[in-house]
Amino acid sequence: MKGNLVIIPTYNEKENIEKIVRKVFSLPERIDILVVDDQSPDGTGRIISRLMEEFPGRLFLEERMGKQGLGTAYIHGFKWALNAGYEYIFEMDADFSHNPEDLIRLRETCVNEGADLAIGSRYINGVTVMNWPMGRLIMSYYASSYVRMILGIDIRDTTAGFKCYRRIVLETIDLNDISFTGYAFQIEMKFTAWKHGFKLKEIPIIFIDRREGVSKMNTKIFKEAFFGVIKMKLQSLFRKYKQPHKD
Repeated sequence: MKGNLVIIPTYNEKENIEKIVRKVFSLPERIDILVVDDQSPDGTGRIISRLMEEFPGRLFLEERMGKQGLGTAYIHGFKWALNAGYEYIFEMDADFSHNPEDLIRLRETCVNEGADLAIGSRYINGVTVMNWPMGRLIMSYYASSYVRMILGIDIRDTTAGFKCYRRIVLETIDLNDISFTGYAFQIEMKFTAWKHGFKLKEIPIIFIDRREGVSKMNTKIFKEAFFGVIKMKLQSLFRKYKQPHKD
């Protein structure tokens, strides 16, 4: 069994991708990287291909045909990671809004504190978000409150995208049944893991909005999340969730 893999979905991240790769590889804990790139027209994939020669066996690239969405990129990456035999599998953005050094803390939360899914949370200790417009911050914060109310899940940052999964979580969840592609995907994965009986634990992080490149956030993503949680709740009433057999 291999150790750690961080999955980084990309679309037009040429300003950030080499810097994030080098930062992850500078960490004291070995963490390999899988970049899932949706044919970025800015040449992100070419940068990764060049770096793969410098970091053989640690940096991997999966290129997909066209822009297919965040959720499908992670599902693609999860299946790749399981097939490759990784034990701890992370989600992280390419734009440094997530501090790569916190990958170590997320892993330790699983290894030392018994979490099956560790979540880097912007709201577990108040609000720790930098450089966001006030309107976006309010929308995000109250969106998480809305999700908790509808789904009954005790997670402060339900749309968080900085996470560490133990392998058993992704083996237990039927990844082909995950239906959302935007930020509702992040909610759906947490909710499904929770319904399967896994232990979810939030740790505080400082989230810093991207300094380079263009944000992928838009109103459509928030609408998907708003209406998606109602669909999740209704579907959960008619679905059986198998409980994991942990060692």
